[in-house]
Amino acid sequence: MKYRRFGRTGLFVSPLALGTIGFGKANIGESITQAEADRMVAAAIDVGVNLFDTSNVYGGGQAEAMLGRALGARRKDALVSSKVHARKGPGPNDVGQSRVHIMRALEDSLRALGTDWIDLYQIHQFDPLTPFEDVMRTLDDAVRQGKVRYIGCSNLLAWQVMKASKVAALHGLEEFVSVQAYYSPAGRDIERELVPLIVDQQLALLAYSPLAGGLLTGQVARQRKPDSTTRRGKTNFPPVDMERGYKLIDTLLEIGSGHDATVAQVALAWLIAQPHLSSALIGADNLEQLHSNLRAADLALSPEELAQIEAVSRLPREYPSWATDLSAPRSPLESVNKK
Repeated sequence: MKYRRFGRTGLFVSPLALGTIGFGKANIGESITQAEADRMVAAAIDVGVNLFDTSNVYGGGQAEAMLGRALGARRKDALVSSKVHARKGPGPNDVGQSRVHIMRALEDSLRALGTDWIDLYQIHQFDPLTPFEDVMRTLDDAVRQGKVRYIGCSNLLAWQVMKASKVAALHGLEEFVSVQAYYSPAGRDIERELVPLIVDQQLALLAYSPLAGGLLTGQVARQRKPDSTTRRGKTNFPPVDMERGYKLIDTLLEIGSGHDATVAQVALAWLIAQPHLSSALIGADNLEQLHSNLRAADLALSPEELAQIEAVSRLPREYPSWATDLSAPRSPLESVNKK
């Protein structure tokens, strides 16, 4: 496993991380038992995976506890990330990012995970009702108390990430070190605004649903529509333009045939090759599928193959990007020295 930098933190993470959304009562996909979770976590650590992502609402609220039990004495070998925001009870303050809810949810997560600290604690989405001044100060307190090592965010717009950063800097508080977002060769929307921000601010990028919610597992093709019993067959999440998706799958199949690799492995290999990616969060319904996906870390695609996938999955340019392209100088001094 070749590790890569986690933003500006000085940490190093595996390019593939294990997501736990299927642990327990699955939110989507198949439910995974504790015994299967134990095997998956052990197998991931054995091949060098050191990042495990969860949330206090995954698996009907069971995933954190299952991950904690699966890690057991190997907790020191792992970086654990979890999240806060979603509703955790019937009360009016059992949801969101108020100081009351974050502090209560954090204590609950620590107990569930069976640990004294969470390596990366992320807000799960934007909270329009709680000012970033309150959110960032509460998260800063968690870091200062030693209960959290770093803080991050998920599902935020670029301006929201930047606003939170500036609010934290203004008040001398901990800043986000990472962004977790949907990113896949079938869904490259974050390249418009979030990726330029991530690169500029030296943030870590964690990609969730890298296989586009089961679309790129190899079970779907132009002549083989999603089965109604599968995750992709049950729901179009994340949303995908299926015609573009089928063109992408055709290309992945062609490239995979030259490597004896699956569609999923080629898709993950493309993602790993993106220089702005820190780690892609992979899930699996069983140990065999996990082993198969993990082999993507050793699959090296040629520049020509990467370019093929880039071309078929590229997004159309939107304003103001195309306007910027028209006026962009070919070199930094061109516009200054132009006569």
